[in-house]
Amino acid sequence: MTQTAAGAARQRRSALPLVITQGDPAGVGPEIVLKAVQRRPDLLPHLVIAGDLPTLRRAGACLGGGMPPVMLAEVSAWDALCDVPPGCLAVVQACEPRPLVALGQISEAAGHAAAEAIRWAASAVLQGRCAAMVTAPIHKEAIAAAGEPYPGHTEMLQALAAAHQGVPVDQMPVRMMLSCPGLRVVLVSIHLSLRDAIGLVSESNVLQTLRITAQHFKRCGWSRVRIGVAGLNPHAGEGGLFGREEIESIVPAVARARQEGIEVTGPHAPDTVFMRARQGEFDVVVAMYHDQGLIPVKLMGLEHGVNTTLGLPLVRTSPDHGTAFDLAGTGRADPTSLLAAIDAALEMTKPEPAPNA
Repeated sequence: MTQTAAGAARQRRSALPLVITQGDPAGVGPEIVLKAVQRRPDLLPHLVIAGDLPTLRRAGACLGGGMPPVMLAEVSAWDALCDVPPGCLAVVQACEPRPLVALGQISEAAGHAAAEAIRWAASAVLQGRCAAMVTAPIHKEAIAAAGEPYPGHTEMLQALAAAHQGVPVDQMPVRMMLSCPGLRVVLVSIHLSLRDAIGLVSESNVLQTLRITAQHFKRCGWSRVRIGVAGLNPHAGEGGLFGREEIESIVPAVARARQEGIEVTGPHAPDTVFMRARQGEFDVVVAMYHDQGLIPVKLMGLEHGVNTTLGLPLVRTSPDHGTAFDLAGTGRADPTSLLAAIDAALEMTKPEPAPNA
């Protein structure tokens, strides 16, 4: 590479990159990472991949023809990131080298590799070496087989961030926001049985969710965010006829949030509040439990869905789909949701404009 080309590469990579985890090596994560940069080569200077180089090379071989292959450049030290040649994707060996895992199969080895990449990426962002992290899909059973005590990314990142800041996990409350074109939804609870999730519909949990939601959008530069709150019961309880959670928990939380200056209304009937948000009445809906919020998001646009973790001292987004074991190795996996997650992370971490710009 000429001195001029090297200087240009260094200049392009001067800003902090996004780090993308490869996800479960037995799933479609490695393939959609490579497909994303095939489709959007303009992203190459802004990304570094935390994963396993042989796994990514296998994924590249699975993609076949139609587009030029992605050139991978292994990065062993941070200062070497500036010297990655133009047109190459920077890869850090973020997990212990192991034999390639079988595609489409749950395994302990795959779980270890996925978890190690997450830890590496989270550390890189928390230490200020990367601007944000985007996570490709993991398989919860593989993570459990590897002995990880977390049911998913959200809980694992919460624990890692809390440890980094030296606080107990319960002092770093987090929430999941799912979004697609026309709809954003924040969940009061995440991966729990429905019975347990209903038990968490309390004034304190709903209020905490509203605070975390409002703070996230303020941090992202929104001067105003309109929050609509879904009820738990049919017709939002119909004045207590169909349940009292609205009266005893949700209404008081909304009232307290409004006293704090948060622009929020509800509880609204859960069978119409998402439609009203889509029509522009609300910027984001707070849903009471996992499936209440995720079903409308996935119905409206799974291929463009983005998962954002709110409440962390870092930006983390991910595609809103799973490991798709049935597609692994076929080259047919769609990177659209991952690209949406990358764009969302870039938007949330773009530099503030200069005062006189």
